Amino acid sequence: MNRKMELLAPAGDFEKLIFACEYGADAVYLGGNALGLRAKAKNFGDEEIARAVTHAHERGVKVYVTANVFAHSEDFNGMARYFEFLAQAKVNAVIVSDLGVFNMARKAGLPVHISTQANVTNAQSALMWRQLGAERVVLARELSLEEIKRISNETKSSGLELEVFAHGAMCMAYSGRCLISNFLTARDANGGQCSHACRWNYSVAEQTRPGEYMPIIEDERGTFIFNSKDLRMIEHLDKIADAGVCSIKIEGRMKTLYYVASTLKAYRGALDDLGSMTAEKMEQYLHETEKSSHREYCTGFFFGKMGAEGNIYTNSSYIQNYTFAGVVLDYDPATKTATIEQRNKFSVGEIVEFLQ
Repeated sequence: MNRKMELLAPAGDFEKLIFACEYGADAVYLGGNALGLRAKAKNFGDEEIARAVTHAHERGVKVYVTANVFAHSEDFNGMARYFEFLAQAKVNAVIVSDLGVFNMARKAGLPVHISTQANVTNAQSALMWRQLGAERVVLARELSLEEIKRISNETKSSGLELEVFAHGAMCMAYSGRCLISNFLTARDANGGQCSHACRWNYSVAEQTRPGEYMPIIEDERGTFIFNSKDLRMIEHLDKIADAGVCSIKIEGRMKTLYYVASTLKAYRGALDDLGSMTAEKMEQYLHETEKSSHREYCTGFFFGKMGAEGNIYTNSSYIQNYTFAGVVLDYDPATKTATIEQRNKFSVGEIVEFLQ
């Protein structure tokens, strides 16, 4: 078993990067102000990227920068300068999906990881990217463990690294290649501006029967036919390791600071306990993943094709049993006094849990 899988964490802003480093990440991925798929995240300016790399590297954490848009011609304006800056800043890799962007990154001397947006679903595609100079491929989310193992076996001698998503929101489109947001709201999901239109409430009507709505699995309010469950593979990390994966990725650059910290804490513990896991420990880790805001969990495509059970048809709301109260800035052991920066309302008499 490969017991040294990298734990890769989302860093939507500098504060989340700091907490990702503190709560067990081996590497973080973040977006600059251009070329990433999370335009609504705070992201990082050039100066912040340089600071982020310094902060992470001082703690032994790698930094990967997303540049995985489906690039149009105008996206190449200034790209060479940006990639040269990233190389000078010593980022550990850029994540790309477009062949032209890949070429620009290689010209700048940057290590390159191939995004899940590139839809790599077989060994021949993976080997082609490796032949072009890619160090790692983030495999398509639609692969089973058996398919991943086959790709790993067929690419092992090439030195190519394989990464998979292990936790977080799932996209209803094939590895994120979606047109719904663009079509309904003119916000390009493949340009970083997804409006999450797939989570909206839909009904189906036949053209010659206006006003007559067809049942799918619905109630009187309609159906959330495109609303996928969230992914959680914390119980199956040993199987992912056995499949030859070198890095597991936590989705969520748009998620809260608490989500980053609590999810990383759980997966860090589960990874460290591979080979010595007990039922009691796993129960603790599962409970931790229940605390941050999430949809119902599933195991994605890892154990075969998902059917209707992979979606939520009754609502688009999140499960949220805990509230993120604040951040501990300081603690005085002599007076037993903590200084807390409040992030949400809490009152005298309520129970507060500290996530160390």
